Amino acid sequence: MNRLTPEEFKSTKKLPLVVVLDNVRSLHNVGSVFRTGDAFLIESVYLCGITCTPPHAEIHKTALGAENTVEWEYFSETLDAVSKLKSHGYTVFSIEQAKGSILLPDIELDKTQKYAVVLGNEVKGVQQKVVDACDGCIEIPQYGTKHSLNVSVTGGIIIWEFFRKL
Repeated sequence: MNRLTPEEFKSTKKLPLVVVLDNVRSLHNVGSVFRTGDAFLIESVYLCGITCTPPHAEIHKTALGAENTVEWEYFSETLDAVSKLKSHGYTVFSIEQAKGSILLPDIELDKTQKYAVVLGNEVKGVQQKVVDACDGCIEIPQYGTKHSLNVSVTGGIIIWEFFRKL
C-alpha cells in the first residue's frame, strides 16, 4: 500500500504546519488530530493546558500509533506555544468564528512560509487571549442549523486544506 515506515516518516519532508490544541478535553479528538497529521505529514502537534499527552490508551485507540510518528510538545499555557511559534517565524491562526475572520476557502497561503493553527476546547473554543495573540482567525463556512464542528472534524478539514494549498 506504499506506506512509510515510522523511520521513513521521521525523515520525510513535512508540511510546514503545526497544529495547536488549546485545552482539548477529548482524547479521541487528540488521537484523531495525530492520525490526520500523520496522513498529511504535518510538522508537529502542540498539546496545551488540559489536553492529554501520549502515551495514553484512549489517544492510541484513535491515533493508531500516529502519536509515535508525529512530533509533539506539551505547553501548560497555550500562549507560550503561540509565542514560541511566532518567534520561530510561523504565522499563527486561530480556527474560530470571530469578527474579521477569513473564510477557509478564501485563505491564501504562501508556500515559502510556515503556519500554525489553533484548535480550541470542545465547549469554549479557542481562549480569547489566544485569539488575540494570533495573526488572524480562519472560519469554516457552515450553512445548516449548527454553527460548530467537532474538533477532530475541524482538524481534518483545516489540515487537508493547508495540505492542498501548500
